[in-house]
Amino acid sequence: MYTMMEACRETGLTYQALKFYCNEGLVLNVRRDKNNRRYFNEATVKWIKDLTCLKRCGMSIDEMKEYLALCLEGPTTIERRQKILARKQEALAAQMQKLQESIDYINWKQQFYNDVLSGKRPYISNLIKVTDKEES
Repeated sequence: MYTMMEACRETGLTYQALKFYCNEGLVLNVRRDKNNRRYFNEATVKWIKDLTCLKRCGMSIDEMKEYLALCLEGPTTIERRQKILARKQEALAAQMQKLQESIDYINWKQQFYNDVLSGKRPYISNLIKVTDKEES
């Protein structure tokens, strides 16, 4: 069994985030001790880890609720869940492509600066006019 703080450490969520997920109905089977403090079993902590992954995938709270509802319906909803995940996967792939383009630009720009500093190429700027004296 995990206390709130232990579940937070295990899942990487803040206390406030885990409490929010619980209050939103995203965490099922939340038990309470005699002092009304939440505690979680191993299966629930695994689900909380799934929630953190879904959040990183860009799912909104409403989308996570929809996904949870489908999970609770059982195997008859697997195809619908797959479609939800496929849409998120496509969006993440597009984000990765944009990030890769940004990394490629930075790599190119760093190489350009290295070449200028080593004297392999002259400095050229789209922003300022470089005088002949500065180019030498």
